[in-house]
Amino acid sequence: MKQILLVTDGCSNVGVSPVIAAAEAHASGITVNVVGIVDQGDLVEFGTNEIEEIAKAGGGLSRLSHTRQLSQTVQMLTRKTVVQTIQHAVHHELKQVLGASSIEELPPDKRGEVVRVIDDLSETSSLSVALLIDASASMKPKLHAVEEAIRDLAISLKSRQGSSELAVFHFPGSAYGEDCKLDLDWTRDISGVNAIFPRLQMRGTTPTGPAILHVIDFYQKADYGNRKNDETDGMMSDYVV
Repeated sequence: MKQILLVTDGCSNVGVSPVIAAAEAHASGITVNVVGIVDQGDLVEFGTNEIEEIAKAGGGLSRLSHTRQLSQTVQMLTRKTVVQTIQHAVHHELKQVLGASSIEELPPDKRGEVVRVIDDLSETSSLSVALLIDASASMKPKLHAVEEAIRDLAISLKSRQGSSELAVFHFPGSAYGEDCKLDLDWTRDISGVNAIFPRLQMRGTTPTGPAILHVIDFYQKADYGNRKNDETDGMMSDYVV
C-alpha cells in the first residue's frame, strides 16, 4: 500500500491544482491523506475546503489538528487509511465471490472471520508512506510539532508486523524554483529523521500541487527500478547451474 501524507497549514498558491494532482496520485494507486495544522484559528475557510478536496480526490482522509494533537492525528490517519484500503478490497472480493455488498450482510460467524482477516492484513501488509511537509514561511512556528509527529510516526511504523518504509519531502524545495525536495529516501531506520529539520529553509510560496506530482514521480521511478532489478535477478538466475 502506498500513501502520501500531506502536512500543511494553508492554501496552495503556485502551479497545478493540488486537487488535480491528488486525483492523479489516486489513479496511480497512491492514497493521499491531508493533515491541516491549525494554531489560534489561522487556517482560513478556503484552506480548509482545499484540504478536504485534496483528500477526497486522492481517495484518502483529511483532518484538522492543533499542533499539540498533530502526532496522534498523523498516526491515526495513516492506520485508518490502511484499514480502509483493505476493507475496500475485501468488500470487492465479497461482492465478486459471494454476492454480498458489505460485511454486515454476512452471517455472524463469517462476519467475525472476515473482520479478523482485515485486522491481520492491516498489521501485516506492506506499507510505504511518503510524508510531504509544507515548509512555507507560515509553518515555521509549527515546525517542532511536525518534527515530533514524524518521529512518532516512524516509531509507529517500525512497530508494525508488516514491512513499513518512510520517505520525507518538503516544499518549496529551494530558492531556485525547485517545487519539492527529497529529505529522506525510503528507509526503515528512524534515526535519519532527526537530521532533517535543522536543514529546512522555510520559504514563502506553497506549490502543493507540483509537490504532489513530484512525489508521484518518485514513487513511479522507485517502482520502475524495482522491476528492473527483478528482471536482472531473473536473467542472472538463468545462468546459474
